[in-house]
Amino acid sequence: MGRTAVEELDEAEAKTELAELARQLDRANRAYHAEDSPEISDADYDALKRRNAAIEARFPFLKRADSPSEQVGAAPSEGFGKVRHARPMLSLDNAFEADEVREFDKRIRRYLGLMPDEPLRYTAEPKIDGLSLSLRYESGRLAVAATRGDGAEGEDVTRNALMVADIPDRLSGAPEVLEVRGEVYMSHVAFAELNARQEAAGRRLFANPRNAAAGSLRQLDPEVTRERPVGFFAYAWGTVSAALAETQMKAIERLAELGFRTNPLARLCDGPDEMLAHYGEIEAQRATLGYDIDGVVYKVDDLTLQSRLGYRSTTPRWALAHKFPAELAWTQLLAIDIQVGRTGALSPVARLKPVTVGGVVVQNATLHNEDYIAGRDSSGNPIRDGKDIRVGDWVQIYRAGDVIPKISDVDLTRRPVDSQPFSFPEACPECGSQAIREAGDSVRRCTGGLICPAQAVERLRHFVSRAAFDIEGLGAKQVEQFYRDGWIAEPADIFTLGARYGDDLRQRQGWAKKSVQNLLASIERRRTIPLNRLIFSLGIRHVGESASMVLARRYGTWEAFEQAVTQAQVGEGPEWADLIDADGVGPVLAASLVTTFAQDEERASIDRLVKQLTVEEVARPAAASAISGKSIVFTGTLEQMTRAEAKARAEALGARVVGSVSAKTDLVVAGPGAGSKAKKAAELGIETIDEDGWMALARGE
Repeated sequence: MGRTAVEELDEAEAKTELAELARQLDRANRAYHAEDSPEISDADYDALKRRNAAIEARFPFLKRADSPSEQVGAAPSEGFGKVRHARPMLSLDNAFEADEVREFDKRIRRYLGLMPDEPLRYTAEPKIDGLSLSLRYESGRLAVAATRGDGAEGEDVTRNALMVADIPDRLSGAPEVLEVRGEVYMSHVAFAELNARQEAAGRRLFANPRNAAAGSLRQLDPEVTRERPVGFFAYAWGTVSAALAETQMKAIERLAELGFRTNPLARLCDGPDEMLAHYGEIEAQRATLGYDIDGVVYKVDDLTLQSRLGYRSTTPRWALAHKFPAELAWTQLLAIDIQVGRTGALSPVARLKPVTVGGVVVQNATLHNEDYIAGRDSSGNPIRDGKDIRVGDWVQIYRAGDVIPKISDVDLTRRPVDSQPFSFPEACPECGSQAIREAGDSVRRCTGGLICPAQAVERLRHFVSRAAFDIEGLGAKQVEQFYRDGWIAEPADIFTLGARYGDDLRQRQGWAKKSVQNLLASIERRRTIPLNRLIFSLGIRHVGESASMVLARRYGTWEAFEQAVTQAQVGEGPEWADLIDADGVGPVLAASLVTTFAQDEERASIDRLVKQLTVEEVARPAAASAISGKSIVFTGTLEQMTRAEAKARAEALGARVVGSVSAKTDLVVAGPGAGSKAKKAAELGIETIDEDGWMALARGE
């Protein structure tokens, strides 16, 4: 019962689950932001990405173009102005077992080069199940309040934040600029009272306190926010003009002194044993706190060490969220629907009689693939004791923080006498094309390609997604409608929409003159796009956000990238070697790129799109750095910092760290014990420096 461990997944199972995770997370975004009917919490959203990242770490060649692993939160609502965060509001890496917490400590020590017996303190505090909020104060006055949004850009909710009693509008003795970060939440008592008022007024009830708090802060009328008793816990900070303190705990105490409410259960812990003990104490109090928490957050206390540890693409290395256990529930399976994804994969989805699991109403669950429905794994071995899944069955839903809702068991004693085994379709339900299952693949795919409307629509939806072109006013629903109307068939059509159908759009019901002007203006603004976003927008299989950025930084311009991919031949030649030399670009991803650009119809579509655009070179992280844009190899032993820290520092300065020396290597850092790599560098005449020289470069000297 429960999810299959990542280590036990085979390639086919991993591929299927990654597809399901991507689809389920996309649905969660749409349900929350477009349909105002949330199905999962922010905490669960973040945890789904952890499962996704774990699978990708084991199967990097399976990483999807729409991978959720590079995403944070969801795009801002169009009902509010947008605020660009000066420092990204990132999510947290998650743990579910004590061993994972101990491994977190070991990982920190390895990175910093600390011995097991050296002191290393952490803070531990409850993880509030609410809405993340940033409060920017200037000269002691609240200037801007913004939701996390997608981590880079959030919603401007300043007027609403001023209505929250726990949020001061003025501060005394604060730094000139102070960005306070924390969580908006609603107590259980306030939630019950709010839903009672909603029911009496005949309005929609909220699913749980988290959604009630989020809905209260995201009201267009601030007076509605004033009427709803939401609270705010401060637990972090963003941009500050002067340091708050030298440690995490002292900084939180400083926020309390400035007038913010901080959580009284925050503690300092000396290592994993004390961290886990405090986790147990908080879990024991969970039911009596009066507000929802879904785990405990650990952070390295020393802020200097936090700075050294730095960040991954979406999470800080120095923090971890330790989640509480999963919950189970029984409900009836009403239907099995087949959805067709961008790559043609047929994905079965269970439609359930709504059931509350862990405080969230669940109506859908993943069924993975036809083998899973039949009660077997991809090798033919039984799962769930060989019990298949049929429409009408009573099924047990398993919902943990790190897995999408899934069916873990079937009650055969309640199976209808006239039930029939589910027959998985062999034809695409969207276009009728043959759906085939290749040898070794657990997924059945539509062969219709571009003639399949489901695939075409999904590709267009990916193109306008927030990590791609993110055209304001042109969301998934609008794209689907314009496709059905025959107005757009490929991405390039979006940029000629105004010229071809502007007048028709102005006559369409629901489109006022101003909204049409805004949409066309948004499209025009997106004619200029950074290279990494363009690469990601193409929806090439295995090419996610992270890989797109790696490729953009490696080649700099669209012309250089296009030439490199076009000239490369799969598995051979210097162009191929150069392509897979990039950190994070393996043979499978590279082959997907080369194959896509080699297809005449696909290439023609890309060329038509690029003609409409001005593609910006991606700015390097540290343009003034002496090593910005250079290819660096570390070899031998480093004594003043760990290899991981050296790599992170080099990348932060704009360099590319590669594993082997070649004619394209710019610099080799050779510590004691350097062998063949240093010898090859000398043969090629490549500049080689020792660790002292590297430390000087890292300090900018």
